[in-house]
Amino acid sequence: MTDSRYLKRTIVKEEITSKYLGEKRSLRIYLPPGYNELLSYPVIYCQDGEEFFNYGRIATHANRLILDEDIDPFIIVGVEVDTSVRTEEYAPFGNRFDAYISCFTEEIIPFVENNYPVRREPAERILAGDSLGGTISLHIAMKNPELFSKVISLSGAFYEKTQQIVEAETDLSFLSLYMIVGLQEDHYTTDTGTYNFVQLNRTTKSLLEARGAQVQYYEKNGQHLWGFWQNELPDALIHFLK
Repeated sequence: MTDSRYLKRTIVKEEITSKYLGEKRSLRIYLPPGYNELLSYPVIYCQDGEEFFNYGRIATHANRLILDEDIDPFIIVGVEVDTSVRTEEYAPFGNRFDAYISCFTEEIIPFVENNYPVRREPAERILAGDSLGGTISLHIAMKNPELFSKVISLSGAFYEKTQQIVEAETDLSFLSLYMIVGLQEDHYTTDTGTYNFVQLNRTTKSLLEARGAQVQYYEKNGQHLWGFWQNELPDALIHFLK
């Protein structure tokens, strides 16, 4: 049974207007136990924000880690996405990809930093995403080393275009990644085709490491589902926050 202390959490809903996307974008912001505006906190930016909170149970995990595992308090920002245009925003071949990255780096981050006491060093910002959310997180980090150096990728959808972009990089030594993929994801069908996610992640790991990135990499029994990722989230958070 889940300890009731883990379920008492503060989640604030915000909304920004993006000139790059030409629409409003919703954010869910988790504030840790004992939150104090006079302090400063590491921050995790999650793609698919609604799913990270609803299916990943990231707020419950965060409370448990802070209350019981001696992890310093941190803030979580969940960036919501319209699933009908998710591939267009998160995949490097999508027609909203560049606009989304501009929205993320030039609108969402400044909004959060102007309104919440989050730390502003690259090592204190973590990007997290599942599937294509892991993909866009990696691209944002590669394009913005002055902002990000840490990425959590849960079964990243590292298609050929992403691998080509990684391969074209010469120095990714500023990057640190926590990557996990399920061994039962070797024949997974998405809206753009059927892929072997295990091989995609193995290849991308090798490409990243060859360019100096530090990669903590795991393959475990699991499918391309939140039922798998939810259980893996705590270890991923501990890896960067301990």
